[in-house]
Amino acid sequence: MPKISLRVIGRVRNSIRKKKREGWDSIISKIVVEPRYEEALEGVEDYSHLIILFWLSRVSSAVRDRMLKIHPRSRLDLPLVGIFSTRTQYRPNPIGLTLVQLLKRKKNILQVRGLDAINGTPVVDIKPISPKTEFPRNIRVPEWYRRLWVKPRNASISHIKKGSPRKA
Repeated sequence: MPKISLRVIGRVRNSIRKKKREGWDSIISKIVVEPRYEEALEGVEDYSHLIILFWLSRVSSAVRDRMLKIHPRSRLDLPLVGIFSTRTQYRPNPIGLTLVQLLKRKKNILQVRGLDAINGTPVVDIKPISPKTEFPRNIRVPEWYRRLWVKPRNASISHIKKGSPRKA
């Protein structure tokens, strides 16, 4: 297959230095967009929410290249499923996607809430939310997905070791 090249359009700036699993909802980040793209941001402040696409640059390619199935969030009480049925960072192309709340824009800097990316993460695209097309009325998710948000009782968590299933 032909190679695809992406252009970094900005970087995430926040206080988060290490990966974390939860608690992103309250994190305030800045997306510092390259000055040459400032004009491309015109009108974005009229939206309440944006979709941010970013490159998970700190995920080891050696790990992600061999991951095809995982236990979501490393929880052994959840089924072993294919990575494309989860939101895991361990993907052939480490592209992150998050819906964020836009708090404000000042020139080429967007202040957002809820971006699950650590400081310095490269941003590859910004898209406004389109509620009419992106929120279907009849959404279906697997049964295990509903259990993601309930703390497991006496369920063991798998440890990250070479070859072990990873988190979603």
